[in-house]
Amino acid sequence: MFIRRTRTRSIGERYFTFRLVRSERTGDQVRQRTLLNLGRHFDIAPSEWPMLCRRIDELLAGQLPLPPDGPPALESHAQRITALLLAGERIGAASSPASPRHDFQHVDVDSLELIRPRSVGVEHAGLWAMDQLGLRTRLEALGIGASLRTAAIGSIIARMARPGSERATRRWLGERSALGELLGVDFETMGPMRLYRASDALMAHREAIEHPLFDRAMDLFDLHPTVTLYDLTNTYFEGEASGQPNARRGHSKDQRTDCPLLTLGLVLDASGFVRRSQVFAGNVREHHTLAQMLDTLNAPHGALVVMDRGIATEDRVRWLREHQYRSLVVSRERTRHFDADAALSIETASQHRVHLHKVLSDDSQEARLYCFSQARAAKERAIVERFAQRFEAALARLSEGLSKPRTHKRTDQVWQRIGRLKETSRGIAQHYDIALDTDETGERAIAVRFTRRPLPGSMLTHPGVYCLRTNQTDWDESTLWRTYFTLTDIEAVFRSLKSELGLRPIYHHKPIRAEGHLFISVIAYQLVQVVRRRLRQTGQCASWTTLRRTLEGQQRITATFRRADGRTLHVRKATRAEPSQQAIYEALGINHAPGGIRKTLV
Repeated sequence: MFIRRTRTRSIGERYFTFRLVRSERTGDQVRQRTLLNLGRHFDIAPSEWPMLCRRIDELLAGQLPLPPDGPPALESHAQRITALLLAGERIGAASSPASPRHDFQHVDVDSLELIRPRSVGVEHAGLWAMDQLGLRTRLEALGIGASLRTAAIGSIIARMARPGSERATRRWLGERSALGELLGVDFETMGPMRLYRASDALMAHREAIEHPLFDRAMDLFDLHPTVTLYDLTNTYFEGEASGQPNARRGHSKDQRTDCPLLTLGLVLDASGFVRRSQVFAGNVREHHTLAQMLDTLNAPHGALVVMDRGIATEDRVRWLREHQYRSLVVSRERTRHFDADAALSIETASQHRVHLHKVLSDDSQEARLYCFSQARAAKERAIVERFAQRFEAALARLSEGLSKPRTHKRTDQVWQRIGRLKETSRGIAQHYDIALDTDETGERAIAVRFTRRPLPGSMLTHPGVYCLRTNQTDWDESTLWRTYFTLTDIEAVFRSLKSELGLRPIYHHKPIRAEGHLFISVIAYQLVQVVRRRLRQTGQCASWTTLRRTLEGQQRITATFRRADGRTLHVRKATRAEPSQQAIYEALGINHAPGGIRKTLV
């Protein structure tokens, strides 16, 4: 076994590649057979090639401990190349039948070694979802080359399994994942720029990928687009992002006001699948983007658009009505109303009761649905009580301090301190009457007096009440509330895109790379939705974080034995699926042992 340096020419470019070659005798002739193409970026010095080849032979023969004189980098290359040879059965040694019913071997049990564990569960499910949506064939039809296709597939699956930057993705693909085995590629030799170019390729065909994925998801689950949920989220850049024209400072939903931001807008269907995504500047306001997104989407007139109160300004609601869209939004009105006697009571899926009171506007063009929930009321009471106790304690400390020496006692200074307390009170100060007791001159404060007087129609007087606003006036209370509840559940699923699929942060310096990072997360989200929706049909409703933790426990591993005849047996297979993993595989209809079994005798 030796390494050969070969000159190659491709599309007018001349370069060298490196190949692992073995001499084999056939009759009276000796032929050299290429075992493995090591690529053009093989960085082992020629003086170390003989040592590397000897080490590969030792590993194939089962001599696994690191030799004393072998450098760590050479050992890493030797183990990687050996694994590729065994996976491809390209070493010219006898192999056992592909799938024997029984295969009994006489081996030395004490010689057992377990090497190269690689995760395979999430990768297996991710490739299944990718094929369900036809993404791999779609990328091929778009003319994306084989190397970029595999890099793009690796980026998307890695975003599902181990969210992170492209650099972290490359390390995971090469050092921790068996995805390369499932695809028949070697991610360990992938160049550092391959993932970035794959991201560029995905962005170049964004429209041709995004729309067919959504249409395929609708056909796959026999769904019909009905309700549209519009929402925005933002992510932050690490660094100044001076080369990013859309990087702006604004309100960060991660409390990262120290970083420039980038905003992702999504239009989702009631099924939870993304209909369209678009990137905006980091300081964009939600209500300024709605018309642009719906126009670009070509959303049909009459579609029901659901938004939260951050987007549902009066101008946006009027625009929807003028353009013949139906709307269901969380009202921005501050005063709460609820008539318990006129309310309808319904039971939720969690066996809680919600009380609903529908009121038509004077012109009968809109309806407001006032909703009351005991669970929500208990939560809001606890919140306001915590804020109230904190505010009252601060006022009490201020009053006690007026009787101590060396404290500010001038009335204007005390009022300033009260004003600062009001600013940080989370709005609870509006429910208090505050007065100062002063000395005879009226210039020095003696005590602070306060009385709680809750404002009518506030959270203090109407805890647990919220209002939905709609122009769908012919729907009854139950239909309106259940539609809103369905969309809030989808919004919770949408949060998985932000928290579970590596949307944050962004490290890129080029605009197309930053948008590509977000687009890869959107594609990964679509695949996650395919998996979760299929599992939900069988009663499994776990979050993606839980599913990922369950699946990533399955590994592919190589067991190496010394046989009685002195030869070495290598067996590469996945660990047995545990019951929780089996339940997922059975629901998806895929094999419990991804990658199959490979056995090689050396």
